[in-house]
Amino acid sequence: MKGQLRLTQPIRPSVQWRQRLPILVIIVVAILGAVILREYLSFEALRENRAALIAFRDSNYLLTAAAFILAYIAIVSFSLPGATAATLTGGFLFGLFPGAAFNLISATIGAIMIFWAVRAGFGRAMAARIDASDGRVKRLTMAIRANEFPVLFSLRLMPVLPFFVMNVIPALIGVRTSVFAASTFLGIMPGGLIYTWVGAGLGEVFARDETPDLGIIFEPHILGPLLGLAALSLLPTIVKSLRGKEREL
Repeated sequence: MKGQLRLTQPIRPSVQWRQRLPILVIIVVAILGAVILREYLSFEALRENRAALIAFRDSNYLLTAAAFILAYIAIVSFSLPGATAATLTGGFLFGLFPGAAFNLISATIGAIMIFWAVRAGFGRAMAARIDASDGRVKRLTMAIRANEFPVLFSLRLMPVLPFFVMNVIPALIGVRTSVFAASTFLGIMPGGLIYTWVGAGLGEVFARDETPDLGIIFEPHILGPLLGLAALSLLPTIVKSLRGKEREL
């Protein structure tokens, strides 16, 4: 009974504000970053500063790698503009490997930061409300929870929802951190490899005074396999659902 009483006690307003402080900081920094840093976190900024970046990398490789990873994590954590430019920069400075590893690890850590912030501020309360409700939202939530990894993995593969949205929704419905982290890392891997590969070839693009084709991921020969892999990852979930309906009949 004592344990149940503790679960039903309302959270004090002061505690609620402390829990929501991280997400409020993210929102404020994101707004300021969109206004102040947009010009500095862009492809054009990379083009203009490429010589200085290469010189610094050649003189301080480990420091450059550490600074890049921390900057990338900050960009994702605070939803700052320039995530695509950062991915290209990773390929440009470090090549396909370890550039792709730096990009994927940094993006995943940044996503986890947002996930934790949203869950701490709103996720637990929202999940409790969903569990206490009865309707379509609860049924949809329960369906996702029953197939967390394949659903989240497929949504990461398909460029349908914005990256930030895919960090928030799982936190609101109570997805486990381990599942979120694994589905994020593996789900963004194909796209991350493609953009890192594009970044690795920026030297020739700069030499021709051109702009890289960032829409390459939407080309049929690339988007098709990604959609096929997403559909394949959902196949066990579909089979499980069909079997459940057969049993009901």
